[in-house]
Amino acid sequence: MRAWCEDEFAREGIRFQPRQANMGLSRHRGTVRGLHFQVAPALEAKLVRCTRGSLFDVVVDLRAGSPTFLSWHGAYLTADNGHMLLVPEGCAHGCQAMEDDTEFHYMASSPYAPEHARGVRFDDPALGIDWPLPVTVVSEQDRRWPLIEALPAGKAEHHHGQ
Repeated sequence: MRAWCEDEFAREGIRFQPRQANMGLSRHRGTVRGLHFQVAPALEAKLVRCTRGSLFDVVVDLRAGSPTFLSWHGAYLTADNGHMLLVPEGCAHGCQAMEDDTEFHYMASSPYAPEHARGVRFDDPALGIDWPLPVTVVSEQDRRWPLIEALPAGKAEHHHGQ
């Protein structure tokens, strides 16, 4: 299986050049990670796929002025279906493990830059993400991300996580 091909993406008008590859592991069904993103100058796009188990993977548009600003899209990624989700720059990413010991791989267009890392809450009522399972585990960092209403209007992509 070819997991990524620059030429195929370019034919579809998608510019994505991975600079880093990462793995994630959620031990417990119901675990939610995110919603994470990076701000300029370290904006990052991600290409996510599940390598073991299954995920409900979510992208949230935080690009001010976008016709889909503050909307979300979810997709089921499983080791069996081989589907991938592209998370564009300026969008937040999160996922929920649909079974124990779910592993995922993602390529990022920018290296991880902690000083530019941001997030918004997975349970923000303004987003209304419909997680398919009860949320069982969330990291302390992810519980502390701000709600969208706390961000300056139209400035989500520039928020500093304070």
